[in-house]
Amino acid sequence: MEGVDYTFAGLPLHVLLVHVVVVMTPAVGLALVVIAAWPAARRVLWVPVLLAAAALLPVGLVTIEAGKWLEQRVPPAPLIQAHTAQGEDILPWLVGLLVVAVLAAAWAVAELVARRRPFRDGADPSRAGLPRGAVLAASVLLALAAVATSIGSTWTLVQIGESGTRAVWEGSFSDDPLER
Repeated sequence: MEGVDYTFAGLPLHVLLVHVVVVMTPAVGLALVVIAAWPAARRVLWVPVLLAAAALLPVGLVTIEAGKWLEQRVPPAPLIQAHTAQGEDILPWLVGLLVVAVLAAAWAVAELVARRRPFRDGADPSRAGLPRGAVLAASVLLALAAVATSIGSTWTLVQIGESGTRAVWEGSFSDDPLER
């Protein structure tokens, strides 16, 4: 966004927001795995996990834009350019986390509706009126999607963070303590 000042309290906003993304991304991924694989957790946690995933995407977008803003305000360096080029790699994963969160929420709502419906002849309300095989297949697919997006987003974030750390710190400290 042109003309936006990406600072907060005199600090570059990217440096502050990156910590939010670094903490929230694996936390949302782990929470998705838990609610995908554990129906009792899904019944209780689907709303906060969905809200966290929905908040993570715009925070990630602002973090990327703030990083681009910051890149224009530091001396050019290959390591910074490499980090900036990698930064947008997280976006598809953040979208993936949100999609999986929406699917988990939809599954939780379907289960909730099924539990509130009267079932005839002792049918199992936890299966939402679906055949046991369909419920099992949907649950396994949801869990696999949660695991894949959790691992993919975390791994991508580690790579981006590692390149950012190198850009900031490589060659800027001494192996030995400095004399004071």
